[in-house]
Amino acid sequence: MIIDAHQHVWDLDRSPYQWLGPHVPQWNRTFTFEELRPHLVRNGVDATVLVQSDDHDGDTDLMLEVASQHPEVAAIVAYVPLDRPDRAAERLAELRKDPRVVGIRNLIHDLPDPDWILRPEVDEGLSVLEQADVTFDYVAVLPRHLEHVPTLSERHPDLRIVIDHLAKPPIGEADREPWWTLIATAAENPLVHAKISGLYPGTGTWESVRPFVDRAVEVFTPSRLMYGGDWPISTSEGGYDRVFTGLSDALSSLSDADREEIYSGTARRFYRIDDGLLG
Repeated sequence: MIIDAHQHVWDLDRSPYQWLGPHVPQWNRTFTFEELRPHLVRNGVDATVLVQSDDHDGDTDLMLEVASQHPEVAAIVAYVPLDRPDRAAERLAELRKDPRVVGIRNLIHDLPDPDWILRPEVDEGLSVLEQADVTFDYVAVLPRHLEHVPTLSERHPDLRIVIDHLAKPPIGEADREPWWTLIATAAENPLVHAKISGLYPGTGTWESVRPFVDRAVEVFTPSRLMYGGDWPISTSEGGYDRVFTGLSDALSSLSDADREEIYSGTARRFYRIDDGLLG
């Protein structure tokens, strides 16, 4: 079985998506699951995890509707306002009535304050997730974001965290630091996982991605890594098929058992996906 643990849909009529606009014309349109589905079938992907694309209830409601229409969607990472913990608790209780809602994410990487995650009110919001035993997808794109993972681990020792896109390693750059060290430090907490997703060679080859995948395998082990196609962001990098093949090549040296962990086992355990939703 293959589970794509990180993909999106969005509808410009359903949510503000303030990060979209004329400055990103490649993504500034509605993307539907119907458009994605042929790519999943072609690459043997059996199930997906829909991940929030906007800090707005409209985006979450859209994902719930899409999941109801497409049995391939086995899990949803939704949005609740972590900086408003009372509302976060209320909304989370509503969402958790649907067994497909397994985690929460906020678009931290779009906020001007790289230390937002450490604010007292946000810390209280993370406690809401921890107490509900709900996972947290952490979007870390700056070294500063990655630096905060040990602090989050200390403050919330029972919170299951997954770092999206391996925290955007410096692919194609001359210096691998500070990412190289910071990702290892983040991995010291056994409850911290990571997604092999959102990794693109740009104008280079997929060989430029491999060292960072190897580093992730070294520090997390396959039992704490999961594959994500990152569609439709990946449409600007050659599309789903190219990215799937490129990441498959980067993982080709692993054993069958290790690849099985990355392609399905880790996501099933981390998100505690209901077997009945996997078809």
